[in-house]
Amino acid sequence: MTRIESVAHMTDSDLLVVRKFGNLFEAEVAKSALEAAGIESLLRADDLGGVQPGLWAGRGVDLLVSAEDADRAQEILTTNARSLDE
Repeated sequence: MTRIESVAHMTDSDLLVVRKFGNLFEAEVAKSALEAAGIESLLRADDLGGVQPGLWAGRGVDLLVSAEDADRAQEILTTNARSLDE
């Protein structure tokens, strides 16, 4: 099973929002940190299917992971945020 297939089979009830970001760049950086740790994730932002790319602004960008990876993802994101502050 490829990475896309393994995430694609999940339902909304299998996914949890672990963070909400104010912009797409920060969300993509966090997603990369999770991928480096072996955690699959998805970004969710309402942009009308790409027709209005800035529509998500003000609503934020959600970072979702599987329920079973949520605790570990939170730990990784918190650790990475702390190391940036130092």
